[in-house]
Amino acid sequence: MELLFWVAGLLLLYFMPVTEEHFTICPLNNLGFTWCPGCGIGHSIHYYLHLDLVNGWREHFMGVFALPIIFYRIFQLLQQNFLNKNRING
Repeated sequence: MELLFWVAGLLLLYFMPVTEEHFTICPLNNLGFTWCPGCGIGHSIHYYLHLDLVNGWREHFMGVFALPIIFYRIFQLLQQNFLNKNRING
């Protein structure tokens, strides 16, 4: 189940609009703040997934660390999933 959430999250971040005119549930954005660390890292990951390194860094510097960690976690979950299937079948 965790694997599904990580992959779905990355897909949503890849396809999300990063313009200012989109619906958001972010409380800071809805209060009128122009920058939120949570939104910033989401935008950063979006830009990194599109290989836009400059805007990715500009949105949030931690995105450069978050994306490899997320990919590594997905790799771990895939590895666990295949190992468990091989143990059941083997």
